[in-house]
Amino acid sequence: MNHSHHHMTTTASHSHGGGDSNMMIMMPMTLYFGFKNVELLFSGLVINTAGEMAGAFVAVFLLAMFYEGLKIARERLLHKSQVSIRYNSMPVPGPNGTILKESHKTIGQQMLSFPYLLQTVLHIIQVVVSYFLMLIFMTYNGYLCIAVAAGAGTGYFLFIWKKAVVGDITEHCH
Repeated sequence: MNHSHHHMTTTASHSHGGGDSNMMIMMPMTLYFGFKNVELLFSGLVINTAGEMAGAFVAVFLLAMFYEGLKIARERLLHKSQVSIRYNSMPVPGPNGTILKESHKTIGQQMLSFPYLLQTVLHIIQVVVSYFLMLIFMTYNGYLCIAVAAGAGTGYFLFIWKKAVVGDITEHCH
C-alpha cells in the first residue's frame, strides 16, 4: 500500500479480544478504487473480492435510494396525519378606518398519536441511514462513493420528482 494515501493509527481501542494493543490500522485518506480488505461499517464486514464489492455496491446503492424514498414518505405521511384543523379570526384594520376579519387555518397533530409516533420512529431510521451513508462515503473507496451518489440521485429522480417544495427540511448530513 502506498503510505501517502493512508493514515496509520495505533490505538488500543481497535484491538478486539486481547492480543497486541498496538495493532496498526491503515485508514485511507484519499479516494481509491480497490476491493481488497475494505471494511464496510462493521469490523466483520470486509470486502475482499470483486464479487463482494459488486454486491456491496448494489446494497449501498439501494440503501441510498431507500434514504431518498424515506424522506418523501415521511413528508407524505406528515401531510396525511395532520388532523386537527382550527380556524382563528382576528380583527385587522382596513381602509378608511373599517375593521376586517382575517382568518388563519392552523393544522397540527396530537403528540401521543400513532401517526406522530410512527413519524418519530421513521425519523430515527432516517438519521441512522444518513449517518451510515456518510460513514460508507468516508471509507474513501471510489466504488462505494459512486454507489452512494448514484443511489441518492436515482432515489431523488424516482421519489421526489412530484415534490413542488423548493426547501427540504428533512435533509441530514450524509
